[in-house]
Amino acid sequence: MPGLPELPYSAWEPTKQTLHLYVQIVGKIKLATTQPRNHWWNVALYVDVRGLTTRRLISGATGFDLTFDFLDHRLVLRTDRGATSGFALEDGLTVAAFDDELHRLLRDHGVDVEIHEHPFGIPVTMPFVQDDEHASYDREYVERYWRVLGWTDRVLDEFSGWFCGKQSPVHLFWHSLDLAYSRFSGRRAPELVDADAVTREAYSHEVISFGFWAGDESTPEPSLYSYTAPEPPGLPDHTLYPATARWREGPTGSLALLPYDEVRTAPDPRRRLLAFLQSAYQAGVDATGWPADELASSSCPSPIELQQLTAPVVST
Repeated sequence: MPGLPELPYSAWEPTKQTLHLYVQIVGKIKLATTQPRNHWWNVALYVDVRGLTTRRLISGATGFDLTFDFLDHRLVLRTDRGATSGFALEDGLTVAAFDDELHRLLRDHGVDVEIHEHPFGIPVTMPFVQDDEHASYDREYVERYWRVLGWTDRVLDEFSGWFCGKQSPVHLFWHSLDLAYSRFSGRRAPELVDADAVTREAYSHEVISFGFWAGDESTPEPSLYSYTAPEPPGLPDHTLYPATARWREGPTGSLALLPYDEVRTAPDPRRRLLAFLQSAYQAGVDATGWPADELASSSCPSPIELQQLTAPVVST
């Protein structure tokens, strides 16, 4: 298997910003054509064998899906009437042009819906329909990003098999463009009275979340992450693995971070990531008092095997 690709934020920053806005538009189409689910799980996209997909959406009596095909570099629409259509993703395609072309495509197949034509939760505030500024699309780095997502998705999916409580799928949230997976204790969290409706729904129950973040202007280093919410006292006092993982204090609490390059260059990247995920989960469990034994699945490695995750890997 080829090694994991480098993904320095500075090398593809304009492309990532443009892609993020494209994905937000498709995400808002999904929001408008799916039934609500707890924690906003209905709005997320999924990694598939060619890129990112919405899975099935419904408009009127027609089922359809939208896929970012990162092999042919197209946005593809398919319907349950047998139609397939799309348009090219290429350098120079502005966000405004992407938005216009996507709605034209949806109209042609009778499945167009209105969306709130403004970015959500990011520094860019220009309406999609007016955004002729963001138009970068570097095919190589889009493919690299998708390959990283695909590999991380597989490891997170394996990790999810170790847990038998309530848990999310592994999915990509378009507001922040992070691949995420969450475990829940089953207990309700204190109500976030001063938070907006999106945040209150997302954090209605105790949760330990994990994921991959490709970086942004404020935190440019691509990283794997974990956090516990609501944050229990003493969480950042717990040890993370490997030693290069660290706790970072932010405006919303403590975040466990492991640089992507530490995973990419490890002798065994899968093992390195699983060890980080397990250490971050154990930190949250120990700090909150979750009943970890009751929440472990029959597929979870034994305590001895979990300890062995953090043993040094000997290169041969």
